[in-house]
Amino acid sequence: MRLAMAQISSTDDPSANLRTVVDQTRSAAADGAELVVFPEATMCRFGVPLRDVAQPLDGPWASDVVRVADAEQITVVAGMFTPDPDGRIRNTVLVARPGEAPVGYDKIHLYDAFGFAESATVAPGRDPLVVEVAGHLVGVATCYDIRFPALFVELARRGAELIVVPTSWGAGPGKVAQWEVLSTARALDATTYIAAVGQALPTDISVRNSSAPTGIGHSRLSDPFGSVIADYDSAVQTGVHDIDLGLTHKARTALAVLANTREIPRLDGT
Repeated sequence: MRLAMAQISSTDDPSANLRTVVDQTRSAAADGAELVVFPEATMCRFGVPLRDVAQPLDGPWASDVVRVADAEQITVVAGMFTPDPDGRIRNTVLVARPGEAPVGYDKIHLYDAFGFAESATVAPGRDPLVVEVAGHLVGVATCYDIRFPALFVELARRGAELIVVPTSWGAGPGKVAQWEVLSTARALDATTYIAAVGQALPTDISVRNSSAPTGIGHSRLSDPFGSVIADYDSAVQTGVHDIDLGLTHKARTALAVLANTREIPRLDGT
């Protein structure tokens, strides 16, 4: 598979961010990519009232992403926000595939950590997502999900050969190192490729110093044996990478952690 990773820096203007998605998608398609992955919060950065920008998957923002995916014959993965019936929103990853209806993954693990309470305004998802892209199975996770290995193992058990992780990582002491370790550890846990695509570090100092997780860059592509194929720095950039998804099957035979897993009894006996 030819994979593009678009490390962008979203603004608080969904229209401007959409133009970035369209431009980067066209560029990735021109470079032969079959899949382009944008970060979490591509629709609008964190740190602003997100209920004001949330739209359904059949709303105008997602529909325009679907149109460029159809026009360029490339699958687009991008973070957006959708309304929830309880008055909160959902942190949704849009998957727009050529000729297919859009689907979304709602972030399961919410970022109630390091002084930030995502659950105050965001409702959690419940269902893991694996989709077919260019004849291969691709799992989807989001940002804080990467701290929860069980989700990645479940996506692998559902056949995911590649797991994409759109992210807007929070800044702070040790956070880059944690991100890098977690990204590669999940590749080893699930014996799959991990394409962890983050928001770039904002150039606006006021945004960068916000308590909201607005991005640090450092997108990373790891293979099923834990080798790092690509590491980005903190700046805006898009890279295109050729990956051999057959390596996933080789890893699951040689490094058979999925097959060797045993259930561990809990302290309560269940």
